[in-house]
This record gives sequence, structure tokens and C-alpha cells, in this order.
Amino acid sequence: MGFDDKLENAATDASGKAKEAAGKATDDESLEAEGRTDQAKSDLRQAGEKVKDAFKH
Repeated sequence: MGFDDKLENAATDASGKAKEAAGKATDDESLEAEGRTDQAKSDLRQAGEKVKDAFKH
């Protein structure tokens, strides 16, 4: 997993957590769900990168 990928995944995860928290604070279920979706996307990309790295070595 490249450093750029790690940064992008971390930024997506942090953004998702912020959206989820803002959604909870404002009782906006749509924003909260969007935040959870962003976090899930980040997790999937990270898992995919780990699989690619495993096959490279």
C-alpha cells in the first residue's frame, strides 16, 4: 500500500467520522449514513490494498 493511498484512506475515514458525528449532533440521519458509508469505503480500499500487497511479496 503506497503512502498516498494510506493518506487518502485516512482522510476519507476522518471525513466519514466527522460527517457521522455532525449527523448525530444535528439529528440528520442522511448525513450520519453518508459518514458511515465513507468509512466503509475507506475500510474496503484499505483491505484491497493489503491484499494487493500480500500478492506482491
